[in-house]
Amino acid sequence: MPLWIPITLAAAFLQNIRSSLQKYLKGRMGTTGATFVRFGFGMPFVLVLVGILHFYVGYVFPPVGAKFLVWVFVGSLSQIGATFVLIHLFSLRNFAVGTAYSRTEPVQAAIFSLLFLGEGIGSPAIVAIAVSMFGVMLISVARDKFSIAALITSLGQRIAVLGLVCGTGFGFSAVSYRAASLALAGPNFIMQGAVTLAFAITIQTTAMLIWMCLREPGQFVLIRKAWRPSLIVGIAGACASFGWFMAMTLQNAAIVKALAQVEMIFTFATSLFFFREKINRLEILGCLFVVAGILVLVLLR
Repeated sequence: MPLWIPITLAAAFLQNIRSSLQKYLKGRMGTTGATFVRFGFGMPFVLVLVGILHFYVGYVFPPVGAKFLVWVFVGSLSQIGATFVLIHLFSLRNFAVGTAYSRTEPVQAAIFSLLFLGEGIGSPAIVAIAVSMFGVMLISVARDKFSIAALITSLGQRIAVLGLVCGTGFGFSAVSYRAASLALAGPNFIMQGAVTLAFAITIQTTAMLIWMCLREPGQFVLIRKAWRPSLIVGIAGACASFGWFMAMTLQNAAIVKALAQVEMIFTFATSLFFFREKINRLEILGCLFVVAGILVLVLLR
């Protein structure tokens, strides 16, 4: 089994934990604060990780060039914007539709990979992305009064547009991070992923600190009151991001994000086994499509 597959599965599991806690924090500190804790509380752990890899493991710190800095800067800002929109979707009445459209991320990543990196994907990957994305959209709308036809016709609605914008941001940031990591050209995918993440999370933390100081200083009080769950978000987010960055150094970002749709299975399992929520046929059908897409991706590539 290619190494990027278990790395991606682990990252998706950790991201499910982080997202669940961010949704909880959204109700306590608002969109900005819940977005910041992902970066601000994760940054120290990432910097320590880079230090360990360099000073104790012995990995050489790669030279940083202009190409790397441009890609990591663009990716960082794109991810901030996408995260902000995603958390904002949690507060909307029909957020499931917006979340479903945000899951177009693999498709958009495939387009951006082709446009900016010249990386195409084969027919099995295209089929896998389409099948798993359809399954994710079914799960997303299963508990709302929406049919597939309503989902398609909702394209002009504000919530659908926000979901698509969210998917664009995450898709473009994934491709940007892969381009940045590859621009380092060594010493290995572990150090490349860690260094890329360290630069990205530092940029994101700095940008959000400046924003909050100027526009929302009251967020600091709310963040301090919820520092314990914020710390868990930071740790889980940092570990998940490290997994994404390593996987996207090894494999096309669109392929990684297609496998990452397994996160919806983890979310589904959490609702079923931990919160004892009832399931319906549409959710089960959606899970089957996600699994089918993942099997196509893993077995036919």
